[in-house]
Amino acid sequence: MKCPSNAWEEADLLAFSENKLEAPQAARLSEHLQSCPVCRTVVEQQRAVWKALDSWEAPAITADFDRRLYGAMEHATGRWNGWLEPLRLLLARQGLPIAAATCLIVVAGVVSLRPSDSTIAPSAAAARVENLQPEQVEHALDDVQMLGDFTRAARSETGEL
Repeated sequence: MKCPSNAWEEADLLAFSENKLEAPQAARLSEHLQSCPVCRTVVEQQRAVWKALDSWEAPAITADFDRRLYGAMEHATGRWNGWLEPLRLLLARQGLPIAAATCLIVVAGVVSLRPSDSTIAPSAAAARVENLQPEQVEHALDDVQMLGDFTRAARSETGEL
């Protein structure tokens, strides 16, 4: 909230209501509050909130508070444990076979849904042919030969045939 006259920020008004402003600034704001009903209302409401908070007394903790708290926590977790215990036993004994069977079913489904190569029309296969320049072919063959030489050299260094 800003003062309609833009003279004071909300942080200043809150600090004033807590008596945390320095004396010169507090005096100027006090003068401003005489003429600005909006700022005066904010300060009065904030002071009412602080007064209510200061007068509030927290209820005393009963002697059996810890026992009741831990009992409620045990009851809440016990409910979930009752539901999950059969699942835990099943997974402990048969978890690996179930996981393997599930993976096998998923892989079989993916493979069966993949289109086979026989469904591609001959015209589509012919459309894949690219025109290559002789220099490109020569460079590719040189690269293949270089990789073969590198592989033979690496194997001879490690003692493999």
